[in-house]
Parts: sequence; C-alpha cells; structure tokens
Amino acid sequence: MEAKRKKSLSASMRSCADVHMEVRIMSIQPKSDYSFLFSGLGSGAANVAGSNFLSDYASIKNGSYGKLMKAYYSESGSDSVKSLAKNSSINKKTNSKSQKLTTEESKAYAKVQTSTDALKDSADALLSKSLFQQKDITVKNEDGTESVVKGYDTDAIYKAVNSFVTNYNSVVNAVDKTDSSSVTTRAERMINDSASNLKALLAVGISINADSTLSLDKDAFMKADMSKVKSLFNGSGSYGYRVSAQASLINYAADREVSKGSFYSTTGSYNTSFTSGNLFNNYL
Repeated sequence: MEAKRKKSLSASMRSCADVHMEVRIMSIQPKSDYSFLFSGLGSGAANVAGSNFLSDYASIKNGSYGKLMKAYYSESGSDSVKSLAKNSSINKKTNSKSQKLTTEESKAYAKVQTSTDALKDSADALLSKSLFQQKDITVKNEDGTESVVKGYDTDAIYKAVNSFVTNYNSVVNAVDKTDSSSVTTRAERMINDSASNLKALLAVGISINADSTLSLDKDAFMKADMSKVKSLFNGSGSYGYRVSAQASLINYAADREVSKGSFYSTTGSYNTSFTSGNLFNNYL
C-alpha cells in the first residue's frame, strides 16, 4: 500500500514538473513584434526622438517608403503620380528656393551669434576692475603748468564704452533680420533694460535712437562723471553686467535655431545633432 502511494506521488510530481517546464518554455518564445527592441529609448525628449525613428522604421518595414520612391522616380509612373510630383511643394524648383532661404536664415543666425559674442566680450571688458581703477594722471593747470593727480583713465574707458555701443548696435541689427520669437524676445529684454536705464545713459552721453540702437556723444562722455560710468557698467548687477548675460541668452537662442535644421542629413541618416540618431546609421 505504501509503495503504491509513493508511486502515485512520484507520478504526480513528474506531471507538475512537466507543466512547469512547459510554462517556462512558453515564456521564452521569441516575440514577433520588433518594437520591443526600442523599449529602452526612455521618456521625455528621448522618447520623442524615438517616435521619429519608429515612424521611419515602420514606413520602410511596411514598404510604403519604397512604393513612394518607385512611384516618384519611375518613368512609367501614372499620370496622377507625375502630376503630383510636378505640382508638389517639394519639387526641385521649390526645394532649391527653400534651401536658399534656409541658407540665408543660417547666415542671419550666425551673424547674431558673432555679434552677441562681441557684445559679451566688450561688456565683460567694462566689468574689469582695473579699467576703473584710479591712476596717476598728468593734467595741465590754467597757468600752463602740469601736475599729477589721481583719476580715471578717461580715454581707455571711452574706448571700451564705444566698443560696447558698436557691438550692441550690431546685435540689434542682426536680430532684426531673424524671425525667431525666442531670439527676438531675448533681444527685447535687452532693449527694455536699456530703456529703463535711459536717465543714467543720458548722464554719460549715451542716447537711444528710434530703431533701438545706441549713440555715444564723445564730447559729452569725456565731460561726464566717470564714477557714474563705473556705476552703470561695472560690478555685479550693473547695466553692463545684465547686457552681458542677455547677450549670452540671445546667442544660445540663435544656436538653438541653427541646430533645429540639422537633425536629418541629405544622405538619409541622422547626424550627431541627435545623439541617439546614430541608432540606424549602421543599417542604412
């Protein structure tokens, strides 16, 4: 009786083991949906990029991309396809024009970048403590004699401010030739900051023109109190400090606009502007 019971139990255990093995085998069957390969693309911006890749992949995998290309380039294509290609907004003539426009826009943003770099450099030069450090200066007295006094190097300060005004105007003119809201918004903040400091600017011979550019009156500047110039352009939180920061933001916005048009290359592969865009390059 005991032997019969053990034999029944052993058979039951083998049956359970077989079922367990069958479940394990079923759980590792290959997946027929290739989308699981891209499950690790992540979320957020990376997921947006991944969705673009999957769209491209799907159009190639299901043959729609190949059909489109064959229909477009085929000499024996239907009249409707030829007509569509002829009148399409992406025909050769329009595409050439669009490419030319893109080149012009790229040049415009490049000008914004170079001019903001120059403005930041000139603004940072005015932030230098040594520029406004009083030195021994030789002055002529009314009787024709000379004497040495402590004072600001007005000529050096004027040169630095003049460079600032020139580069400031270059930024305003460069931004005016772009149509990016992110670039113009940051430039408007810089212009508004100048307007809010108009009284202080006028006190040192700097005025604001109707087109938002600045003008520097040398005679008025040389007669101005250099301590007021120092207060305006030197030190953390000063007008010059804020313009330097705003120039960097305008430069960043222009750089972002330029990079938008360089995600997909003419060879049909993603370039390094999309870090994860190289995913398919080895398969093209």
